[in-house]
Amino acid sequence: MRWREGNVKRWITGVGVVSLVALVASFLGVRQLLSAVSDDTHEQTFVVAEGSTLKAVARQLEEAGLVRRALAFEVLARWQGSSAELRAGEYGLAPALTPTQILDRLVRGEVQTHELSFPEGLTAAEIARRVEGAGFGSAEDFLSLVTDPTFVAELGVEGLSLEGYLFPETYRFARGVPLRRIIADMVAEYRRAWEPLAPRAAGQGLSPRETLILASIVEKETGAPEERPLIAGVFHNRLARGMRLETDPTVIYGIPDFDGNLRRVHLEDGSNPYNTYRIAGLPPGPIANPGAAALRAAVEPAETDSLFFVSRNDGTHHFSRTFAEHARAVDLYQRRRRAAPAPRPADGSRTQATTESTTP
Repeated sequence: MRWREGNVKRWITGVGVVSLVALVASFLGVRQLLSAVSDDTHEQTFVVAEGSTLKAVARQLEEAGLVRRALAFEVLARWQGSSAELRAGEYGLAPALTPTQILDRLVRGEVQTHELSFPEGLTAAEIARRVEGAGFGSAEDFLSLVTDPTFVAELGVEGLSLEGYLFPETYRFARGVPLRRIIADMVAEYRRAWEPLAPRAAGQGLSPRETLILASIVEKETGAPEERPLIAGVFHNRLARGMRLETDPTVIYGIPDFDGNLRRVHLEDGSNPYNTYRIAGLPPGPIANPGAAALRAAVEPAETDSLFFVSRNDGTHHFSRTFAEHARAVDLYQRRRRAAPAPRPADGSRTQATTESTTP
């Protein structure tokens, strides 16, 4: 009996030792599986597609050499209660990260972002092409949202389009971000730029939308930043006197598929609602998306007696108070430059125009 009892004790002790060894080995194995694959800190792009399952993500991580075993990563996620919390997007992950660190990034949504930049004066169509070129969605879908009355109303914008409200700025977005988010952020940026200028607009007797329309014209009329207030001042003067603006950029905006050559027939086209050679006052909507400087110029125009300006063909303009002075400037800077006279006398566009449309 004593022999049997001693034998049992030895057997139990042996089983305990084996179990302990197995437990230690198991612990070391798990620890190995949950360690970084290597010390390589070079990040690679890893994409979690919308709707991906934990199992699929774990398998892709193993195939990419980012975790040792897919099953170990899956078990870790389930053990931490994160199996349903992985966020879709584009991530920068390196083999030097542990599965725990990788899981933490996927759960917190630490996605990579990419720069999306828009200079001042682009139209909505030009912005749409840039969005598509950067891989954030199709230009067609972007423009469809920009001209969707329901979406426009949701953003609290007056009118039937978001033209003019897509603020030119450098943004950063993650891949796969909805186009609605991109557009909403651009409109929100416009509101931030506009808010401090709003009181000055009221002082000019213009509504916020009228100011935006005027700013868009100023933006398209000159590439010289210092001229923006002067350009705005001329337009304010013409509006106050009931003179037509007679500005080429508005006409061009209203021409479908414009080929780059502004012709007499375009200036005489009364069916173009943006033809400021034929309509009085401002056109029905913005013709581009102006930046902060153009918006400020529209509400803080330079004090000037000028009613006309003409391009000097070097990016700047000559400003005139009288029609006679302006005619001399046109002759100096335009007619002598080319055999076919066509400068627009009213506001000095850099594109072709006709003197017949001029009103002193």
